[in-house]
Amino acid sequence: MNIPFVDLKTQYQSIRQQIDTAIQQVITETAFIGGNHVKTFEQNFITKYNVKHCIGCANGTDAIYILLKMLGVGPGDEVITTACSWISTSETIGQTGAIPVFVDIEPNYYTIDVDRIEEKITSRTKAIIPVHLYGQMVDIEAITRLCEKHGLYLIEDCAQSHFSQYKERNAGTWGIAGTLSFYPGKNLGAYGDAGAIITNDDKLAEKCRMYANHGALVKHQHQIEGINSRLDGLQAAILNAKLPYIGQWTEQRIANAAVYDEYLKNIPSIKTPKVRNGSRHTFHLYVVLAERRNELAAFLKQKGIETAIHYPTPLPFLPAYKHLSGTPQDFPIAARYQNQILSLPMYPELTKEAIQYVSQCVAEFYQK
Repeated sequence: MNIPFVDLKTQYQSIRQQIDTAIQQVITETAFIGGNHVKTFEQNFITKYNVKHCIGCANGTDAIYILLKMLGVGPGDEVITTACSWISTSETIGQTGAIPVFVDIEPNYYTIDVDRIEEKITSRTKAIIPVHLYGQMVDIEAITRLCEKHGLYLIEDCAQSHFSQYKERNAGTWGIAGTLSFYPGKNLGAYGDAGAIITNDDKLAEKCRMYANHGALVKHQHQIEGINSRLDGLQAAILNAKLPYIGQWTEQRIANAAVYDEYLKNIPSIKTPKVRNGSRHTFHLYVVLAERRNELAAFLKQKGIETAIHYPTPLPFLPAYKHLSGTPQDFPIAARYQNQILSLPMYPELTKEAIQYVSQCVAEFYQK
């Protein structure tokens, strides 16, 4: 068998008519920038996600940057975030002139270790950006309390956690705002870069929309200097065509994770992902801890199985952050897990037979 890490072609084929119709409408209407397709998607997402505002933008990275800028984060400030994420989370902090302050991850869920956040808070701390990683929400109640105690902004990075929940409340709706990426491989993915900001704060929503559109809410009436970060019509139409299926796709991901759990549970060299009590893990990624990880990944590749590592180097150890002098002793869990984490194929269309094959190959490797 050949099993890709993500199979976007199969997903397209399953809703081909809806996607093709959406694209054709945009072309027919020449509605490439702004327009009704963007407005319709934003409104439909607001309704489905139970949030007051959705501001489409060019990508998930811009979404974080725009929020930080509109919350006044800048030179001299510090923003606390996790040691394990894609660099978008931290590079946007640096782009504002602020300093990213990294915190190690907790061993069970890969997300920021709440117990180690408060020791990193200083008089210069302006915000905390937790990342709901792999589809799993952080201990959001505890972080909310910390932000309230210290007067900090809580910005949720939900790039990997569309419709993830804690106590039946969606990721991105706990803090002042959340950010989403609609990169093609995400649970809800466009056919190019795309992103959004979600918030229940009216003033912040207006400022973010203005800043993302050259500082203007009305064309030619620029209230401030902004940037060009707009969700384009094609991507909005594609996302709108996919949105009705996100509930079904999410349930399929959760079901696939349960199948993996069952087939892998008796392999001592593999630790399957744990789900936080009270939370809904949407399994953007199915990440295991594996002994001899690199050898296992190479073996699976020989068997036609594509895997990935999210992420091979914790943020504090990247060359980009050498100046912050982070060491493995500062981030012991992230340092250890960087050599053990392995993402197995995960997508809604993944069959039980494919998961069984992957699991059998994993078992075969450890029996050698």
